[in-house]
Amino acid sequence: MNVLVLNGSPAGKDSITLFTVRFIERFFPGCTFDVLHVGQLIKKMERDFSESAAALQRADLILFSYPVYTFLVPAQLHRFVELMKESGLDLSGKYATQISTSKHFYDMTAHRFLEENCYDLGLRYLRGLSADMDDLMTEKGQKQAVDFFSRVVWSMENGVYERPPKQAPAFSAVPLRESGVLPVGDKKSGKVVVVTDSGAGDADSAALSAMVDRFCALLPYDTEIVDLQQFPFKGGCIGCFSCAATGKCFYKDGFDEYLRSHIQSAEAIVYAYTIKDHSMGYRMKLYDDRQFCNGHRTVTMGKPVGYLVHGDLWHEPNLRLLMEARAQVGGNYLAGIAGDWGDPDGEILQLAKQLSWALEHRYEEPQNFYGVGGLKIFRDLIYQMQGLMKADHKFYKQHGFYDFPQKKKGRIVGMYAVGALMGSEKLRRKAGGKMTEGMTLPYRRILDRAPALPKRESPEEEPAVAGKKD
Repeated sequence: MNVLVLNGSPAGKDSITLFTVRFIERFFPGCTFDVLHVGQLIKKMERDFSESAAALQRADLILFSYPVYTFLVPAQLHRFVELMKESGLDLSGKYATQISTSKHFYDMTAHRFLEENCYDLGLRYLRGLSADMDDLMTEKGQKQAVDFFSRVVWSMENGVYERPPKQAPAFSAVPLRESGVLPVGDKKSGKVVVVTDSGAGDADSAALSAMVDRFCALLPYDTEIVDLQQFPFKGGCIGCFSCAATGKCFYKDGFDEYLRSHIQSAEAIVYAYTIKDHSMGYRMKLYDDRQFCNGHRTVTMGKPVGYLVHGDLWHEPNLRLLMEARAQVGGNYLAGIAGDWGDPDGEILQLAKQLSWALEHRYEEPQNFYGVGGLKIFRDLIYQMQGLMKADHKFYKQHGFYDFPQKKKGRIVGMYAVGALMGSEKLRRKAGGKMTEGMTLPYRRILDRAPALPKRESPEEEPAVAGKKD
């Protein structure tokens, strides 16, 4: 069996993920593993895709191998997927799977991205292996890697693979209305940046530009449009950790300074993009990866964000999850996602209203599981790697992110006392219903300190329910 490994890591042969592939190779001598270093050679492949095309045609199994970068695959591998589609190659019937390494920070959104693109290409997709960066150092991780590929081989031999979901109806964008009353008057103080890739010059870019223009006209704040198509990026993130250690990027193309002075300095950020290949497209992904340090350091927390999306977002649940998760992890209020699949005029107006209200009231909301869980992964990682990730460690200390549960000794001791009480039948009978009373006492005190409710002339009495407890 000919296995083509698409190594999406910019580290090339030194990729940690590729070491897992090389380990698997030792246990399957009947398979030939050929490697394309996509992460390192993407510029060359953009100029000439013939060698890559020939390798894809020879392959029985296409194995995507990569580290997870900001919720998805690295921008270089993202671009290679675009090239695969643009090449017009018929890959239908071939098998495909993936191996990623990360700290399990939104590895599932990365896997779903590739899975959806495999379906587009007519590939027979097999569920991948999502490994921790350190798994290969353990016997358990080694066994899981070998067992994973054994399942892949068995699946191919027996014609077993994931069935693609039902194809979504063809999408047709709803154009903006030419008429409509736009608000007039002076703009409020404060700047909102719109980061977009709408400068490509095609029909999709024109539709997206119209959405951006309408939003800027409706928003009662000054706006600055940053077109990523015009920025001279030298390349994608290479995972060197320079920004984590020193706070500065390896590249000298000016993006680092531009990001801080023109984008992160704004009161709010709105991202505008056209859906391509089940994501925001290569250029926007390149931007995401290059602000790698901000995935660790939530430097824009407290600032509201919004999205203007051209395309069929209704049938892209993974992409919707990604946008919500990004806001949650970053500590940003998601003011809305406006698209052109329903009522674009109404949705853009709603986004402008909600963003304006959030700015006026300095609104922040608590994080849900997406934000809390994601940050705890980085909390533990950066604490362990503080000797290397010095800038990140300093940021986490300053903002009190190191809230380890083992440090809350008072609560731990208190729970021992409660456990002892609950373990004694005699004490439980003696306490009776006062246990719940004790648990709710701090909350009652909060209510007592809160403003009193206004008195009503005919107060409604809450019906008593015997034996009911909150």
